[in-house]
Amino acid sequence: MTKTKTPLLGEEIKGVRLLFLLLVLLLMGCKEDIDTSARYVFRDHTVVSYLEAHSESYSQYVEMLKHVPVSWRSSSTLYQLMSARGNYTCFAPTNETVADYLQTLVDEGLIDSPTWDAFKAFPDSTKLDSIRAVIVKNSIIDGGDLVTQRFNTYRFPTQMNAEIPLANINERKLTVSWDKRENDIFYINRNCKIDDKNRDIETINGVIHQIHRVIAPKETTADIYFQDILDRQTEGYLVFARCLQACGLLDTLSRQLDEVYEEMYKTEQITDMPDLTSLGFAVSGTGGDNNGYAPMHRRYGFTIFAEPDSYWRQQGFDPRGSDLLPRLTQWIVQHGLVLSDGGFLTDENYASPQHVLRQWITYHILPMRLQADKLVYHYNEFGYDRSNPYVYRTPVMEYYQPLEGRRLLKIYESGASDGVCLNRFPIIDTRRTGSGMETGCEADKVGCRVLREDSLAVINDIFNANIFPIDAPLGYSDAVRDNLSRQRIRFDCMSMFPEAMTNEIRKKDSNEGPYQHVYIPPTSRYPYFSNMTINDGAVAVYYNGYGCSWSDMNSDVIKAVGRYDITFTLPPVPRQGTYELRYKIKSRVSRGIVQFYFGNNRENLPVTGIPVDLREDLNAWESAYEPDDPIDQDYNAEVDKRMRNKGVMKGCRSNQGENGSFDERHAVICQRRIVTRQTMDPNETYYIRIKSILDQTTCEFYIDYLELCPKEVYDNPETPEDIW
Repeated sequence: MTKTKTPLLGEEIKGVRLLFLLLVLLLMGCKEDIDTSARYVFRDHTVVSYLEAHSESYSQYVEMLKHVPVSWRSSSTLYQLMSARGNYTCFAPTNETVADYLQTLVDEGLIDSPTWDAFKAFPDSTKLDSIRAVIVKNSIIDGGDLVTQRFNTYRFPTQMNAEIPLANINERKLTVSWDKRENDIFYINRNCKIDDKNRDIETINGVIHQIHRVIAPKETTADIYFQDILDRQTEGYLVFARCLQACGLLDTLSRQLDEVYEEMYKTEQITDMPDLTSLGFAVSGTGGDNNGYAPMHRRYGFTIFAEPDSYWRQQGFDPRGSDLLPRLTQWIVQHGLVLSDGGFLTDENYASPQHVLRQWITYHILPMRLQADKLVYHYNEFGYDRSNPYVYRTPVMEYYQPLEGRRLLKIYESGASDGVCLNRFPIIDTRRTGSGMETGCEADKVGCRVLREDSLAVINDIFNANIFPIDAPLGYSDAVRDNLSRQRIRFDCMSMFPEAMTNEIRKKDSNEGPYQHVYIPPTSRYPYFSNMTINDGAVAVYYNGYGCSWSDMNSDVIKAVGRYDITFTLPPVPRQGTYELRYKIKSRVSRGIVQFYFGNNRENLPVTGIPVDLREDLNAWESAYEPDDPIDQDYNAEVDKRMRNKGVMKGCRSNQGENGSFDERHAVICQRRIVTRQTMDPNETYYIRIKSILDQTTCEFYIDYLELCPKEVYDNPETPEDIW
């Protein structure tokens, strides 16, 4: 393929302007060590006018821009959009690149000729429009009003296979990778190479990167992906695909879009919530946009962790073998990868929920689509520096309920874990004066490492799922359950909602209003979060907090105003026993007074405890509370005991404090309230209800994180519960 030469700046402007711009570039302060040798700012050009000025390279692409509408809402074309004010990132294919793509469509039998002759190659205008839309809509990211959302190469993620924060106009996320031997060579979606010279071309309204392969992610779903593996007998995930088929799960993996919500949003039965401040919300520190934006879609998604076929061959299995399923069933039992007291079946009725194979395979699947760089969230854990985002120190972890069963899957990463791991239970320095860091891990507690950078990781070509290979067999064993039952389980409230991850609501990497304040409709209007019930008297909003330094876990929370009455479905406990349910409070004068309810009957939850005033900080507990003594740790422990007797605890040390202050434990506004202490059963579903008891409608509801702490941890006479 012939590369287009980089246009000389002298062809665009006069020599004087050249010298001036070069001087400006040299004088611009920049923290990153960036190669600016090929970065020119074409002040006289928009994205479109630049492409038109170089028609020898981009004439076909420009012509397509003129025919493709921006969206179903607008008749304006992308040509008009890219001629207007904005912050666009354009991955522009050359004429030669477009021709290559058309030839691939010929090879696949989709068109007859690699030309734009509508009468020969495209007798159906719908097909012509579709092909144009694929090429164009996948090539453009609309950065909205923020120049920081123009994605020059120096703003690309620096973690292999991480996604660019904003989706393209086709609403697909693009990943960035590079040749490890040549870090300056970038690829979009692994195989769409960005030209090493014609890139970072800055214009008035965006940045252009020339690409040498059309960005065209496949519009397939997980069920079709695995069915294709079965049809072709393709090794890689063939064992996994055969298990899914035998267990009757392929149809489950076909779900991709809630059509009812889609229609309600399009017909404006679901609308945004304007002017949150007039309702009583505070929006300071979140970019100044005070509107609440309803999600555009309600998609379904999946995250799949799978042992690759290479692992099974090492264990003596033939992925194509006729005896694979019965042999694998026995192997799972022999290796203890399901609970010994689960009452499982081992016959050939694999589709039964009680069958070993189905119990095992569904533990590999989460009912949400997690991005490769958001399997866990690094944001404000103790010691984390967001200016150096891929240097990890203290552990972060998530607990998710898999596709089926009352079980938990722990996802973990620390500075010592060598990446993201599943069900890792390491030794952590949780002394009162400790570092909070992982110091070691016993061999039988290492868990499974997620191979996100492996060639088998599928993170672009399935519309409703991501698939990650793992380096060891995964299962909900007796040992995993026991390890989970011996630790405090702290979970961000957003982890309870699969829809938040699949629809990229949780911790979207943008501080624009639509991503900072997400309005969650009341349940009677539409139950957007399946694990949350919101009454009609409430206005509930998710606060992203991206770019903010709040003393909240991950700096994000859910708030509500009005006469709110909100119920959450809690994740399961690992084992039957006595647990404390704790609720993190960050006191503000804007908060309200709430009554907690707890139980396993959603429709009739009993009251637990007395009303809680969310405005009161720790100073309200003057008979029990004292700030930490910097030297006398025994005295600090006595203060903690005194506070626990009152049903309150200081904040945890794991989260950094407000605006980068030391940590949450040392913030007087942060506390953990013990909501209830009860015997809980893993086979029961429990709910927490939080109801305002004030008539005033402008007082905020607030939820950040919850804790489920077993008696073995909070009442251990030998090893007191840590402060982390």
